[in-house]
Formats: sequence, structure tokens, C-alpha cells
Amino acid sequence: MEIKKEIAKRTEEIEKVIERYLPAEEGFQKTVMEAMNYSIRSRGKRLRPMLMSETYRMFGGRSDVVEPFMAAIEMIHTYSLIHDDLPAMDNDEYRRGRKTTHIVYGEAMGILAGDGLLNLAFETATLALEKEPENRNVAKALRILAGKAGIYGMIGGQTVDIETDQTNEVTKEQLDFIYELKTSALIEASMLIGAVLAGATKNEQNVIEQVAKKVGIAFQIQDDILDVTSTTEVLGKPVGSDARNQKATYVTYEGLEKAKQDVEKISMEAVEQMESLVVKNEFLTELLMTLIHREK
Repeated sequence: MEIKKEIAKRTEEIEKVIERYLPAEEGFQKTVMEAMNYSIRSRGKRLRPMLMSETYRMFGGRSDVVEPFMAAIEMIHTYSLIHDDLPAMDNDEYRRGRKTTHIVYGEAMGILAGDGLLNLAFETATLALEKEPENRNVAKALRILAGKAGIYGMIGGQTVDIETDQTNEVTKEQLDFIYELKTSALIEASMLIGAVLAGATKNEQNVIEQVAKKVGIAFQIQDDILDVTSTTEVLGKPVGSDARNQKATYVTYEGLEKAKQDVEKISMEAVEQMESLVVKNEFLTELLMTLIHREK
């Protein structure tokens, strides 16, 4: 399997799914719609909808009920990036190789664009109820989406991240908490929703959630590594910002070489847990492996 070609193929398919659910840029409020579309059309990795779709397929899912959730998870991820880039948070000017939303549309419109994407995400996800009104797993998936995106998930992790940034003090326990919620929560949501919609057993769901948690933690540690080792041109956003802002990261605590080793170790543990399942998805396993060596 040529993994890069397969990833590119699936990414294009996901782009088409997302595009179907984006708002038309019209009416008196069209500026916020333009800002929302500008943000989500910035051609990211689409990792979360890809993980969701592949997990759904792995457990035998075949209908299009997963598609509204695929679009919704990317909307939530994108809204979090818009807000993360704001002056009140990371104050970044570039994201995915382009100027950030608040730089192009202004800070107030950046806030509204994030708010708009969060609300649109749930409007979109609920469309799955119309596709399969008798499927009780859709309601379970909606609950997962809400929980993993909220105060017990991504927002909870972001809260601790902001508070520790303000004091420039963070314990390893707090750092682990931030990584498990701020980054892992949406990856857990992605894979768990795919499994739930496809009718995976409770035990299978538990395994998938554990796998996703490890993938998310490894993904964030790799982000820390790239902030030290990559370039703005390759990464598509400023590098070295963690050091400039005196931000504690996994690299700060463990050192660069240990961080690299741990990314591989945690990722391999995730793959081994995936392999323990009866059902298989060769592409999904290879996708997880590529996250170890990603450059952006």
C-alpha cells in the first residue's frame, strides 16, 4: 500500500464531504460565513474525519450516516484553531501556511467565526438523525461529540493550558492532563464515534478509546518536537513559539531525544492495541504509524 497516495485519495473524499455542509456566503451576515469558510478551507490534514471514517469502515459501517459527523468534527477542530490563534491566546499570525482568521477578518469576526463553526457543527451532526432516524447509535454519537468537545474534554484541557501559561508554571501532571484533553479528546471522539455508529461492542469501543488517547498524546508530543526542529515553511505556522513564550512542553520536561522515543513507544502501543481487535483496517494501522514520522 502506498500510504501517501491513499491518504491523499481519502483527503480529497473528505474535502467533498465537508464542502457539502459549509454555509452559502450570502445575507447580511455573509462576512462571518466567509470567515468560517476561509478557515475550514485551509486544507488541513483532515486527520479527525479520516480516523472517524476508517474506524467506521473497520467495524463494518457502510452507510453515509457517518458523513455529517465527519464534517462536524472538522468544524469543531477548526473553530478551536481559530480561537487558539487569537491575541488573547497564542496570538499567531499564520496557520496552515496562510494568515490566521483574525488577521484577515479582524479579532471580533474571528471570535464569531469560531462560534459559528461550533454551532454549525452540531446543526450538521444532527442531520444524521434524518438519515437514520431509527439508529439509536446516532444519539450516542452526538453525546460523545458534545462531551469530548466540552469542559470535560477539549475546552477543559485548553482551560488548564491557558491558566498555566499565565503563571509560567506547570507540573508534569497538569501537562499530561492538558495533552489528554486538549488534543486527545477530539481524536478519541473521532474514532469512538466511528465505532459507535458502526455498532462496535462495548469492549471494542473501550479499546478504540484507549488507542485514540495514545494517538492524541503522541500527536501532541510530536507537535512539541516539530516546534523545536521544523521550519515555518515546512510546518505552515511559526516555530519556536513555545520557547519564546517560555511555555512548558513535553520536550521541556523530558528532552528532545526522550520525547522522540516516547512518540514512537506510545504510537506502537496504540498500534498493538489495534491489532488485538478481531476486525482489521490495514490503512488505518498504517495511518497511525505515519503520525510517528510526520513533518507537519
